[in-house]
Amino acid sequence: MLTDRQRMILSAIVDDYIRSAEPVGSRSISKRGDVAYSPATIRNEMADLEELGYLEQPHTSAGRVPSTKGYRYYVDHLLRINELNDQELKLMRSHVTDKLSQMEQVIQHTALVLSNLTNYTSILLGPELFSNTLRHFSLVPLDARSAVIIMVTNTGHVENRSITIPDGVNMDDMEKVVNILNAKLVGVPLIRLKSKLHSEVAYELERHVDHFEELLYVLDNAMKKGDEHRVYLSGATNMLTQPEFKDVDKVKTILDLLDETPTIMKLFSTLPEGIQVRIGTENDHKAINDCSLITATYAIDGQVLGTLGILGPTRMEYGKVISVLNYLSKDMGLLMSRWYK
Repeated sequence: MLTDRQRMILSAIVDDYIRSAEPVGSRSISKRGDVAYSPATIRNEMADLEELGYLEQPHTSAGRVPSTKGYRYYVDHLLRINELNDQELKLMRSHVTDKLSQMEQVIQHTALVLSNLTNYTSILLGPELFSNTLRHFSLVPLDARSAVIIMVTNTGHVENRSITIPDGVNMDDMEKVVNILNAKLVGVPLIRLKSKLHSEVAYELERHVDHFEELLYVLDNAMKKGDEHRVYLSGATNMLTQPEFKDVDKVKTILDLLDETPTIMKLFSTLPEGIQVRIGTENDHKAINDCSLITATYAIDGQVLGTLGILGPTRMEYGKVISVLNYLSKDMGLLMSRWYK
């Protein structure tokens, strides 16, 4: 357990580092009006906090920066949620206008508002990924080697996917495949189809169909199609303005990740409901181990419809971002009721 003095000093260091992006020294902390300790006392506490893993010393200078553990303690125990000012509230309310009559327009505009307000990268997953489920799966043969898979969702949306039938697989086998898919995937949310395909469906295919591995590969590729427009991004280049990302190769790795829709969907699909904060190496993907990802789900009557996310450096304005996401997630839930009620 940290002492009250250590908690105050850690909070001051995180706040100063978020603001300045420069390692924080004991003298600068002692000059704060809310700190009544000498530089020597603060220096000793900083050394203890470093030994405990809450601070790091990036260079030989006396300045320290928060570690992932330090940021986590700050978010969990010391964070003050910022009050939004009138200008920020006005900008957020601008995404609810008569001109934005389509759900996709609302999501795209919300992504833009989020990135503009925070100066970080916003990532939104559209509601259809969470609320829409598979209602029916069918297959129409075109010839001996090709067919069209037809997927119908619970909202009546139809998607057609062309496939090449693997060598050695006949139409009787394909009929078994369709029966297995309907038995295992009907009623499953669209975002969960891939995971179900590689678990329950794969198990049944192995038991009942020859060449199941080739079939699984074909089905996997078919389900990748049509995902391009379900993830909405804004402010991806905001990463370039952050001092931490002066390294071009590091930024390129992050930007490449943002182009990988399936990877983003996987990152979001493992997150629990509500406001979630993942800091540094807590993130599942190496490309964003130097970033923080804060997400918030929006829902109607307890049913999650989608997710808002902010990606930025670990030196993030956590209080402001959480406040913005909390406001917009509630607003999005109310707004989406126009289409779901």
